[in-house]
Amino acid sequence: MGTVRGVEEGGIARKLWIKFKSHSVFAKYTPFFVCLASGHLNSDTFLHFISQDIPFLDAFFRAYELAEECADDEDDKSAIRELRKRVEDRLKKQDTFVRQWGFEPLKECPFSNLRVKFTDFLMATAAGKVEGEKVPGKIATPFEKTKVAAYTLGAISPCMRLFSFISKEIQAILDPSEGSHVYKKWIDTYCSEEFEEAASQTEDLVDRLSISLTGEELEVIEKLYHQALKLEVDFFSAQPVVQKTIVPLSSVQVPIEDRLTIFCDFDLACTTVDSSAFLAEIAIVTATKIDAADGSETRLSRMSSAELRSTWGVISNQYTDEYESCIESVVSGETVAEFNYESLHKALEQLADFEKNANLRVVQSGVLKGLCMEDIRRAGQSLVLQDGCRGFFEKIVKSENFVTDVHVLSYCWCGDLIRSAFSSGDLNVLKVHSNELAYQESISTGEIVKKVESPMEKLQAFNNIVKDSHSRDKCLTIYIGGSVGDLLCLLEADIGIVIGSSSSLRRLGGCFGISFVPLFSGLVEKQREICEGRFSGWKGRSGILYTVSSWAEIHAFLLGS
Repeated sequence: MGTVRGVEEGGIARKLWIKFKSHSVFAKYTPFFVCLASGHLNSDTFLHFISQDIPFLDAFFRAYELAEECADDEDDKSAIRELRKRVEDRLKKQDTFVRQWGFEPLKECPFSNLRVKFTDFLMATAAGKVEGEKVPGKIATPFEKTKVAAYTLGAISPCMRLFSFISKEIQAILDPSEGSHVYKKWIDTYCSEEFEEAASQTEDLVDRLSISLTGEELEVIEKLYHQALKLEVDFFSAQPVVQKTIVPLSSVQVPIEDRLTIFCDFDLACTTVDSSAFLAEIAIVTATKIDAADGSETRLSRMSSAELRSTWGVISNQYTDEYESCIESVVSGETVAEFNYESLHKALEQLADFEKNANLRVVQSGVLKGLCMEDIRRAGQSLVLQDGCRGFFEKIVKSENFVTDVHVLSYCWCGDLIRSAFSSGDLNVLKVHSNELAYQESISTGEIVKKVESPMEKLQAFNNIVKDSHSRDKCLTIYIGGSVGDLLCLLEADIGIVIGSSSSLRRLGGCFGISFVPLFSGLVEKQREICEGRFSGWKGRSGILYTVSSWAEIHAFLLGS
């Protein structure tokens, strides 16, 4: 776990929220919140949820009380007292709030085990019973007591921020003119200026109380913050949603006898860098002359590192300039009002010719000549993947709840690079479809065995795999990609998910009537369709692609928390 060492560049509470924000995604994508956002959450489920508020708020009240006792500065004490007063007022008016939201309060409801787990954790923290820390009663100095106040606020802060974040995410996708959303008043309560002020004030207190803490003590706050956030996500995930839901897809939309087939691009969808630049860097770093025994060069000898860097710079710049010109040529035509797959397919033929010519230049330049297979594999194992990418694939290939195939479709010049990037654990089961380098005795000849060079060849590989899968089982197909070369596959799949922010992909897609819909709002609409009896399943070539900003969203949608 990385460590927050100080607050010089900004508040520690803000830094921790950014660091662990992916956990909030898993809460947002739970069946509970997707159904609530749709306006069709079963009322009994909602009442069960809010029935947990009284003991939850009571635990907050007592934690603030203990934190106030531990705080040394009078301004901090006053601020904590104000937060405690807000909770006290909320406790007194809870039944009124519930009625304002349109529900009758439950007289009795069992306190869930996960809520008990959180409140026990919070009270232990407020009492100073933190791993490796002393109980306040045994602490000799005011400074040591202040540390416990910081720990307590550090455990409360993520809960406040999580409620604010999720309610605002839901509010953002609601139709302002729609007055029939039964949970709108609840959403508005947690989007209010009053609640935001309380959340921000809690974060400010964490920052102020943490200023004098050591690196080790800041690590404790980080662990408490992280643990509190995970406990909250577990609580939301465990809410007893009894109705049919759209999430998580693997358990509610894919029968056990069917097959889930996942396709994914590699460059910048899975990786943080483009594989062509990565391969060029391997060549430059490892460049040495391979001399024959008699001192003459072999036909596989390589350019010097300086020559490689210069040659690669020319190739790279030429590719960028011509790619932009090619995209400009495609999008400069007339924009269609409705989705037109056939016109898009024809337009992308220009890109196919461009990509093949670019690869030919790479081969003729010799920049890949003399690369050692072992160097490529070793470098591939150190290749940094996008946050959450590896964890998603590791979980999905280990799942016993459904049958799945995972295929990587890539323009990458070297399949060995992809395979080595996924070589750890169980990820060697991922099937790679890409170009390959030609080798002579484990040394690259500089030639590329061309298999996947264009959007059409990607689509052909996709269709061949789907056809084979359908011959064995029914299958639901998902394609994850982020480049123009993925467009045809994204549209052909039952569910196309765009990761990243490629402006050329969105610009080109917009010209041919493709709609780019944020995944969460798309799922909320699908949930409405389910509840209203309008859902007809997932279908390819709909002209709708779903956008995400992280692998956490994909993970939460397909697998849950």
